[in-house]
Amino acid sequence: MVQREAGRLACVIGRSLSRYRPAEPHVKQLALKKNSELTSSVHWCPHHGMLFSLSRAFASFPAHTMMSMPSLSPTMTQGNITKWKKAEGDQVSPGQVIAEVETDKATIDWEAQEDGYIAKLLVSDGTKDIAVGQPVAVLVEEKGDVAAFKSFSLAAASSAATPAAAAASAASTAPAAKSSTSTFPPHQVLNMPSLSPTMNQGNILDWKKKVGDPVAAGELYCDVETDKATMGWESQEDGFVAQLLLPSGSKDVVVGTPAIVIVEEKESVSAFAQYTASDALGGSKPSAPAAQATPASATTPSTAAAPAAPNTTAVAAPAGSRIKASPYAKKLAQEAGISLAGIAGTGPEGRIVAEDVQKAITSGKASPAGSVSAPAAAPTATSAVPVQVFSSVSTYIDIPHTQIRRVTAQRLLESKQTIPHYYLTVECQVDAMLKLREQINASGTGSKISVNDFVIKAASLALKKVPGVNSSWQKDFIRQYSNVDVSVAVQTPTGLLTPIIKDSDKKGLASISSDVKALAAKAKEGKLQPAEFMGGTFTISNLGMYGVKQFAAIVNPPQAAILAVGSVDKKVVLAKSGQFEQASALHVTLSCDHRVIDGAMGAEWLQAFRGYLENPYTMLL
Repeated sequence: MVQREAGRLACVIGRSLSRYRPAEPHVKQLALKKNSELTSSVHWCPHHGMLFSLSRAFASFPAHTMMSMPSLSPTMTQGNITKWKKAEGDQVSPGQVIAEVETDKATIDWEAQEDGYIAKLLVSDGTKDIAVGQPVAVLVEEKGDVAAFKSFSLAAASSAATPAAAAASAASTAPAAKSSTSTFPPHQVLNMPSLSPTMNQGNILDWKKKVGDPVAAGELYCDVETDKATMGWESQEDGFVAQLLLPSGSKDVVVGTPAIVIVEEKESVSAFAQYTASDALGGSKPSAPAAQATPASATTPSTAAAPAAPNTTAVAAPAGSRIKASPYAKKLAQEAGISLAGIAGTGPEGRIVAEDVQKAITSGKASPAGSVSAPAAAPTATSAVPVQVFSSVSTYIDIPHTQIRRVTAQRLLESKQTIPHYYLTVECQVDAMLKLREQINASGTGSKISVNDFVIKAASLALKKVPGVNSSWQKDFIRQYSNVDVSVAVQTPTGLLTPIIKDSDKKGLASISSDVKALAAKAKEGKLQPAEFMGGTFTISNLGMYGVKQFAAIVNPPQAAILAVGSVDKKVVLAKSGQFEQASALHVTLSCDHRVIDGAMGAEWLQAFRGYLENPYTMLL
């Protein structure tokens, strides 16, 4: 018989805190039976595009959460516990630092995600090369449960994961696309390709070919929206489209997901009329344990309906008992001014989750905070005053993440978590530059030069003069680039892009201006090619046209610096003659990676940049 704890499963896929919870409905389960009891299982998750193992909670210990080594950067696969900030028995709250973790980028604080007590530390200070996902600590909700984990060990924590790992090894080929099967003619299953180094998922906008169409090498299968731009997916060989496994408009398709079936002979196309993604993943379907009802057959991606809601039973906390609720649920209830008492929890063991609070608010059945804290008093002659409940839920719309927005958020978060930023600001007197710009634009050469073009040219020459800024941090060395490729931040309807001006130090103002205009137009249309946005050794972000006087930008990894450019403002200054006069001032701020650029080097670069900008004719030498 499946024990109660088997309903809470730990999904170790690099998250900072893995909570035992049921598998989500979209996960296809390949169940393994042992003595008619669910002991472990292997899952294929279409969203993550990977196999991961789930292990059962320990029936002999109180309810607890296994805290696994988190992935604190996208490239982190293992880390070192430098020092625990909490001891066994200590209470933790969301946001408190649990430990210092040395990653592949920097030493980062690991913060708690929920309330509880540290019941056991499974590794000691200074433990090195801990794989992401390995259990390192145990968290409980009640302080009285701490003592039960005195003899708890890392071996016990990993014992449940062992069968699952073995199963994962046995099933590791399940998601791989097959070139042929015993029931279908020879064919090739093509998976969603990675069209840029940072792409891990994409959207299929529209298929250019339909089932039965011939396709030749170089022709487009479809348009794919990546994390950077919209790009064509080209055929590599001749054939016929036998089946489209994903419909046009499919979003968040993980790289490696089966998408299209190609055959060599047109006569073979009809044999794939019923071919599905399940066949592409191996053709086997999970069998349900005897004690459980047979699940509904899985639908193919092309006809997939919304997954059925999990069968959860709402449990209201008995009067006077401790109310179990997630921190976010407590926060929502506090903001809405309602009481958690009386709200039925659908989480593990009746725990109230955020969705329960939101449903209570929208239904209008929630009680005001404090209104149910005591039993009802005996009726008196005084008439009761009705209590009016006000809903604090505001109207809103949810805007789906674009691929560009999603990846930009990921990379900027990585930058702030792993790069030690510092900032240097200088003021440049740009009257001479503005006068030269006016003369060039009035000359009738046809190319209008902007202030930003001068900034790009001055920054490029400064990078040649102080090459240490034109560098990036690598694991075992600092890489200094000989070429100067300046990325220019461009705002588009789908997010921020940084097309690159190649060899900008060797180009004149007219050439730089032309490149910027052409690349900015392609970026806004989503037509940039990988070579036009991949790489770059330095970035410039200009918000001066919006009237922003000064700001600090986030370093664009793996680069080591970014220049934030503000507006040109008029101010009164004391001239060399001793008289006061009006001057045009431009404020710029250099954000630096301190691992690569020391303060003196950053200041030296700004001095060179300001020299070129204040004396623009020196850029011609």
